[in-house]
Amino acid sequence: MNVHNSKYEVVFNRGEVPYEDDENINGLTLTIAIVPKVINIPYFNAVEEGALEAGKDLDVNVIYRGPTLADPNMQIAIIRELINEKVDVIAVSANDPEKVTPILIEAKRKGIHVITWDSDALPEARSFFINMVDPETLGRHLMDMLAWNTGEEGEFAILTGALSAANLNEWIKWIQIQREEYYPNMTLVDIVANDDNPQKAYTKAIELLETHPNLKGIIGNSSVGPPAAAQAVKELGKAGEVAVVGLSPPNPMNKYLKEGSAQIVTLWSPKKLGYLTVALAKNAAKKVLPYDHQHVESVGKIRLIGDVVIMDEPIDFTKENVDEYDF
Repeated sequence: MNVHNSKYEVVFNRGEVPYEDDENINGLTLTIAIVPKVINIPYFNAVEEGALEAGKDLDVNVIYRGPTLADPNMQIAIIRELINEKVDVIAVSANDPEKVTPILIEAKRKGIHVITWDSDALPEARSFFINMVDPETLGRHLMDMLAWNTGEEGEFAILTGALSAANLNEWIKWIQIQREEYYPNMTLVDIVANDDNPQKAYTKAIELLETHPNLKGIIGNSSVGPPAAAQAVKELGKAGEVAVVGLSPPNPMNKYLKEGSAQIVTLWSPKKLGYLTVALAKNAAKKVLPYDHQHVESVGKIRLIGDVVIMDEPIDFTKENVDEYDF
């Protein structure tokens, strides 16, 4: 089935491999560039590990390059570098969907395949988007996690990453919908951004706790949020008084969960996300789109809703099971 996402879109065929050589095109090794929102935080480090592993397994050259700050302009500069290097595929976790779209369209016009992962750009900028989980399911679950640990009442705040990040804003939307529908005695008093910077996340968490003395909980909806909030709760002696939940790998939260300065966090496998992104990027370079219930080696079965891939269901981590996971 031919798919046309926009006037800029290359026409791909789902599930059809038009090349006899499965490992390369015209005898040349593919180069796939993976661009995260930011480098050197545990979540994106795990993505890098999975992407590089996939590169070895699938015999493609993987470039993992991202900005040192979650800044859209820095990300755009990196994408421009990759265009000039004439990579085969650019896969981006967008810091700002609108700002990054023109440079991605430019890449497509120059014959580079473009996909997004983790955080989407505008649809005309890419062929498909690799989402980790269904955003409604995740957003509602984050709200439930907090409610379970506050007696379904009281003030709470959201510690988010970049205010421009499409995925984070979508999750916040569903957090608010879930609160409105099911938790009338809970009040969202603030949403503050940490720009995926651990030190800024810690500073903002301290400010939240000092500005809102009646705060009953904090949802960290980007990976640096929960560890920072838990550290702030611990230092201000509010463990057991202020609940901390959110999105985080288990390793950075291990001690906080065990000592009670955080209650529960959830996440998919970022390493698996990196692996999946490279696997589907390789297919994209061969003009093969993902399809519903496709089995991807080392990842499992994926879902496809429109032009959005859904990787998996999230895993909840608590003090009881956190030692069972290592990432």
